[in-house]
Order: sequence, then C-alpha cells, then structure tokens
Amino acid sequence: MKIDVKLTGKTEAHIIKNLFPLYLFDLSAHYGNIPNIHGIYEESDDFQTLIDQYEVQNIWWEKPDVLFPYLILVDEKPAGFILVATPPHCNKGIDYFVNEFFLLQSLRGHGIAEQAANKVFEQFRGNWELFTNPLEKNIVGQKFWRKTISNYTNGNYIEEYGETFDGYKLIFRFNNTGK
Repeated sequence: MKIDVKLTGKTEAHIIKNLFPLYLFDLSAHYGNIPNIHGIYEESDDFQTLIDQYEVQNIWWEKPDVLFPYLILVDEKPAGFILVATPPHCNKGIDYFVNEFFLLQSLRGHGIAEQAANKVFEQFRGNWELFTNPLEKNIVGQKFWRKTISNYTNGNYIEEYGETFDGYKLIFRFNNTGK
C-alpha cells in the first residue's frame, strides 16, 4: 500500500468534507452522540443538511498559513484526514494542534494511521498537542496515540488527563524541534 498525506486546497476541500460525516459517526460510538432532529451529527438543530455542516468547515481552507487540512491517501484514494491548527487556534505555548484525525475503519490496524501521523509531524517542528477521549470506550484510540507518539518521540512526551476547551480529555504533548 502506498500511503501519502496531502495538504489540500479549496479545490480538494470537498473530499475532506465528504469524509467528515463518517468521522462524526465514528465519534458517536465514543461519546454516545446521536444526530440532531435533521439527521446530522451536530449539537445544534440549526444544521439541516450536510451543506450547512460544510459551510462551518470552510475555515480550514480560508487560513492557509494557520490551518492545515491534510488528506490521507492510500493507493491514491481518500482514506482519512488530519486537521492541524496553529496559533491562535492552539493553547498558549503550543505551536501545532491535531484538531481532528480520522482514518476509515476498513484501513485501521495496518499501520497506515501511524505513518500518516508521522508524515504530518515531520512537516512542522515545535510544540505539539492533541486530545483524545479518556473514557474506556476509546481505549483503542488512547493506545494508538500512546504508541504512535511514543514511537515518534522515542518515549519523550507528556501524557496527562485534564480539562480542555473541549471538556475532560487525555492530553498528549511533545516537542520535535531536535528531531
């Protein structure tokens, strides 16, 4: 399998937007979310169609030097995405934040996600942060990030539980400046 990550522009935004409902569906298993009254995985009933949801996501292609929407490709086909934010969309002292990370279920367990994450980490040097669900329902995700970040940093990272802007999370931080 050939694994690539590609920084997307506005002309490819629709690919990530098409994958996004699958990501939100996956998250529903970890958080117990159900769709709103219109069948859209959003908290607000203001979202009536996927087009409404797509509009909110446009910010990822409106700030090209601040927000970095990467598409994961497997054998040149869309397989997932990694959305990376930089200040002011990060906590103080953080240079790069993995805002969203998704790989299709059918491709999990083959090392693709770890390779894709590493390729994105290699794009930027500095202080990184990401959050994941700390609950037992997400033990696979926790193990994935623990293994991936430990392998990437040779065990030189911080892992802690704490409050975030998105609630109580398992937080990972590392610095790849000297890598």
